[in-house]
Amino acid sequence: MAGQLGPGKGKDFDNGNAMGPCLVTADEIGDPYRLEMIVRVNGEEWGRGNSRDMHWKFEDCIAHASRSETLHPGEFFGSRHRRQRLWPRAPALPHPGDVVELEVEDIGVLRNRVVR
Repeated sequence: MAGQLGPGKGKDFDNGNAMGPCLVTADEIGDPYRLEMIVRVNGEEWGRGNSRDMHWKFEDCIAHASRSETLHPGEFFGSRHRRQRLWPRAPALPHPGDVVELEVEDIGVLRNRVVR
């Protein structure tokens, strides 16, 4: 990737890493590469995908990140789905005041209001 960020290292922004209210452990998920995912804005479905279609698997991202930094047990590690599948309305983006929901099967719904 440009900037030598690679998978899993380009999404760490102040106030941009909302987590919860749904966090689960590996034993609660089963196969992490079979989960349906839905994006909604103001209750309207904007996209849908499945984790089986992820370009970079979590184990690949962890291996890449661990080459240049120390990872510790219990650290939160996230990823995103390929934009063109899960967020197909590009370049449409949510606006301040919109409510964005990210739902992942067997995990739950992350819901946040967009603020300026």
